[in-house]
Amino acid sequence: MTEIVNIPLEVCRENGKIPFYANETDGGMDVSSPVDMVIPAGETKIVPTGLKAAVPVGWMLLVFPRSGLSVKTGLRVANSPGLIDAGYRDEIGVILHNTAESDYKVKVGDRIAQFVLMKKTTISFTAVDDVTEIGENRGGGFGSSGR
Repeated sequence: MTEIVNIPLEVCRENGKIPFYANETDGGMDVSSPVDMVIPAGETKIVPTGLKAAVPVGWMLLVFPRSGLSVKTGLRVANSPGLIDAGYRDEIGVILHNTAESDYKVKVGDRIAQFVLMKKTTISFTAVDDVTEIGENRGGGFGSSGR
């Protein structure tokens, strides 16, 4: 059974739309643009969502690209994944970069990204003298496992 977490959501802009699952089994909720705007070729813009959320403490809302938009256009979520912390209460924006050679026109209602909710964990680092003495070292770095 899937856990349901209620998140208070404010639609703060005309044409703002509550995110939705396109299919019942989807992991991400589609997020739509409430505005018309142009993202010039090679540029990065913040596309507003018209939404403010009160993410509960212990959770984080992540902004991921939509695969269809990524494969069919030059748009990329520039800071993928974007992160909405539990303490953030301003309007959520999606940072989109246009890698294409022509301008991209975002229209009201276009699905521009998807939200995924994840539990937050807290990291605690322990300073050590040599991490290679812990566990097994697989050896190699970036690209060392092949093509």
